[in-house]
Amino acid sequence: MARQTIDALDRKILKLIQDDARIPFLEVARACNVSGAAIHQRIQKLTQMGILKGSEFIIDPEKIGYETCAYVGLYLKDPEKFDDVVEKLRQIPEVTECHYTTGGYDMFIKIYARNNHHLLNIIHDKLQPLGLSRSETIVSFNAVIDRQLPIDEVTSDVNNDEPSEEA
Repeated sequence: MARQTIDALDRKILKLIQDDARIPFLEVARACNVSGAAIHQRIQKLTQMGILKGSEFIIDPEKIGYETCAYVGLYLKDPEKFDDVVEKLRQIPEVTECHYTTGGYDMFIKIYARNNHHLLNIIHDKLQPLGLSRSETIVSFNAVIDRQLPIDEVTSDVNNDEPSEEA
């Protein structure tokens, strides 16, 4: 995957909106000492580059009754059916992530369930019929770190610090 080049202004914008996705663009413009139009252009550019993937409200699963978080490594009977299984997994609302991985698993998924009994039902009734030879489940007691990459630390050494002509 090709690296996208972003400059110091882009990083500052990303840091501000990462800290508060609801911050008004004019406030971002003031903090960056540029016009509101420049912020709109930069946000559009960052979105087109695929660096920004949109904005969303994040719902805490536990607060709506999903107390069990589990990671499940799936072994398929027929790994050639991978794409079909992924499409079927998309139809299971409790599956919130699915990853291609290295190692023994054919795929690795994240599931939220109301409780352990519900998790068992998901595995037995929804996952096993997908053509699994077996699965391995790890229940997460608590996410002690749950964050995005910090913009300042991870991007400053990768990109140049010169603002682009759009600023």
